[in-house]
Amino acid sequence: MRMNPWLRPYISSYFWRFVIIVALGALTLLTASSLMYTSGYLISKSALRPENILMVYVQIVLVRTFGTSRSVIHYVERLVGHDTILRILSKMRVQLYRILEPQALFISSRFRTGDILGVLSDDIEKLQDVYLRTIFPSVIALVLYIISITALGQFDVRFALVMALYLFILIFILPWISLWVTKTKNKQAHRKHGRLYQTLTDAVLGMSDWVISGRPSQFVHTYEQDELELARIDRKLSAWSRWRNLIGQGVVSVIVVSMLYWAGQQYAEGLIPSTMIAAFVLVIFPLMDAFLPLSEAVEKIPRYQGSYARLEELDNSVGQGKVAINREHTEMLISKEETLAVAGSNAHIRIDQASYRYDATAPWSFENITLNIPQGKKVAIIGRSGAGKSTLLKLIQGAIIPEEGTATIQGVNVDQFGEHIPSLIAVLNQSPHLFDTTVSNNIRLGKLDASDEEISNVSGKVKMDSLIESLPEGYMTHMHETGQRFSGGERQRIALARVLLQDTPVVILDEPTVGLDPRTENELLSTIFETLQGKSLIWVTHHLVGAEHMDEIIFMEKGKIEMRGSHAELMETYPRYRNLYHLDRPKSFFKA
Repeated sequence: MRMNPWLRPYISSYFWRFVIIVALGALTLLTASSLMYTSGYLISKSALRPENILMVYVQIVLVRTFGTSRSVIHYVERLVGHDTILRILSKMRVQLYRILEPQALFISSRFRTGDILGVLSDDIEKLQDVYLRTIFPSVIALVLYIISITALGQFDVRFALVMALYLFILIFILPWISLWVTKTKNKQAHRKHGRLYQTLTDAVLGMSDWVISGRPSQFVHTYEQDELELARIDRKLSAWSRWRNLIGQGVVSVIVVSMLYWAGQQYAEGLIPSTMIAAFVLVIFPLMDAFLPLSEAVEKIPRYQGSYARLEELDNSVGQGKVAINREHTEMLISKEETLAVAGSNAHIRIDQASYRYDATAPWSFENITLNIPQGKKVAIIGRSGAGKSTLLKLIQGAIIPEEGTATIQGVNVDQFGEHIPSLIAVLNQSPHLFDTTVSNNIRLGKLDASDEEISNVSGKVKMDSLIESLPEGYMTHMHETGQRFSGGERQRIALARVLLQDTPVVILDEPTVGLDPRTENELLSTIFETLQGKSLIWVTHHLVGAEHMDEIIFMEKGKIEMRGSHAELMETYPRYRNLYHLDRPKSFFKA
């Protein structure tokens, strides 16, 4: 398997621990072999009815010693092995977090949440199997192979070479064939799975067409054929697994018979006593526990390669993508102190002729956008899905760098603020995450050192203090998973309290009222506009409820600004805007 940055550094860092693990693993099997060797000798010697128990006393003691030490050494080997792997897993999680955390906005724009969670929950965890089930067993088997052939060569070099050939089949040839067969069949199965899911998706989306055309039986037949083909591939994999085990056991049988014949010949020639025949034969079986599982261990390599490829792709995408931390497009990032000094209370945002696209061959996400948002200005960005609104928000937050034009806060490129952007810009989106902890802890995320009085104060501003204080445990009430203890509007108010506690000069409202009923929506917007007085508001929305309270409204379509102006100006100038506004039929609950 190809070495990469997710594997090589840990092998280097824990090299001597790996050596100890391999040594303990080999010693475990050697003690098991010694146990069988001594037991065979003891049984044969006892069968000759020695005149005194002292004639076999040493062998009895050795049997007990090897039997006990095997278990102890195996326990220590597993303890050291799992401790080492858990240390590596911990460091890999930190490594992944350091990649994801600084560029969370950029990554979420390029990857689906499921992909990231898959990396976290599956690909990283597979490292444990890479070491414990493939690397360590393979190295241990190779060490025992060398030791076994060397030891046998002390008795008979020619027979040692014959046994080396037999074991070579188990250690190298059979695993290689198994890897090739499994890799080929897995590729076929992967393609069939893809076709099966595509067929099923098409059927679900177009079932009415199948029924109307009178061809549901044709679909069922096609789907069943694909399922049968996939089942045939699975049966072939299972059949190969059985054949592989049969071949392995056949080679072991040949080794046992060969050893028995050779030991008998050695005894006939007077080179070894008869009591050694059983000892030489029995020593084979523990060694086979190291050699036989190799084929199954090697079969998993393609699965590991897929995991490492995804991790490396994520690493490269973040490292080479258009992210704020790319030193080819930005100057040295400024510190938190410099951030607060530059724009701590007066964050004047300017976007000048900015254009951006995610790929050189892709269409522009937005093009030639110019915005001027002095401190305290309220701007609504309106447009249908895909108009470029979300990408524009990422530009304002420094998650992406414009391919053309500039984006600045107080004259400083937005991307230079890096991880300190949360000191300037807070975000209230349509589904803020509320953790399964207390109400107080969820609000305190806006300011970790906030006092209980500050939390109570912001709760009052968002009109949640009475409700929270009426609960049996007050601010110590647990919100349950994703805040399910409260309604949608109440969850948004708690998230708004968190934003108020964060106290940034700029607040982005990313469709915070989606999914709320009209009355709750109007009440929440009224609270937002009332509590965020003096802050710059950038409100992204699909519709026009509350638009009359904004200083400027920008209507985007296909990455360009189609209309802009105040609500009154747009109502007077653009018939299209008037129609859209009346379609929303806003019923204002706002205060003048």
